[in-house]
Amino acid sequence: MTPLTEVAGRRITLSNLGKVIHPATGTTKGELLHYYATVEAAILPHLRDRPVSFLRYPDGPGGQLFFTKNPPPGTPAWVATTPVPRTEDPRARQVMVQDLPSLVWASNLVVEFHTPQWTAAAPAVADRLVLDLDPGPPATVVDCCRVALHLRERLAGDGLEAFAKTSGAKGLHLLVPVVPAPSEQVSAYAKRLAVEAEAELPRLVTHRMAKALRAGKVFVDHSQNAAAKTTATPYTLRARERPNVSAPVTWEEVEACADPAGLAFVMGDIAPRLERYGELLGPLFEAGRAGDVP
Repeated sequence: MTPLTEVAGRRITLSNLGKVIHPATGTTKGELLHYYATVEAAILPHLRDRPVSFLRYPDGPGGQLFFTKNPPPGTPAWVATTPVPRTEDPRARQVMVQDLPSLVWASNLVVEFHTPQWTAAAPAVADRLVLDLDPGPPATVVDCCRVALHLRERLAGDGLEAFAKTSGAKGLHLLVPVVPAPSEQVSAYAKRLAVEAEAELPRLVTHRMAKALRAGKVFVDHSQNAAAKTTATPYTLRARERPNVSAPVTWEEVEACADPAGLAFVMGDIAPRLERYGELLGPLFEAGRAGDVP
């Protein structure tokens, strides 16, 4: 029998709770659902009011992976959706994960959560800037940390405050709260930062995506500020052999990083980190923390 659970008055059908999703650790789907319920208070503010895209991996990272923006078949009527018109589908809608029942329902699909830099109330008007620091082997997250510190200082020079999180893969993401501005303006500024970083750190940084240019360097990916692009949501699990998490980190951890293992977090690490540090990205939502985009 397929188990049912009631979450805040909503009945949700769960499935395959004993199925191993992350094979390197034997992590089951039931454990995955427990993780998301545990970090509800931290992850929901980053999801709420934003159209969510799902990277689904129901059979684990070795199975079929597929990216979906449309509400999946069978989406309950109580799950919020919002219009997100696209050229190929002007009537398109996307899910919004507004509360714990919606989070549990979506987690049961086995997904990575990806969100844009804008909210449904103001499409294509960004309230945050993101820089994705992606190391090209043999570069590692240690090199990303050097670049992150450089960019943090550069942003501060423009009156902007940066916060860091791991990508949950190989690199780092920098998130910057900004006074709402058109995505095109934020994108142009982010590209300027990436180009400047390459000019100032030519042996370490590239702002171009071509793989031939990325070996041993950190690619400062500015493209995720485009209105149509999304970034892995803070606290989301990633489709990896281990249950890696895109986890907020302190600047002290970034400064001290000398080994990639020091900034690799799995889902079991997150509750203790929240207890120790609190929600490190909470300032993204605080009034007065956002700066104007030059």
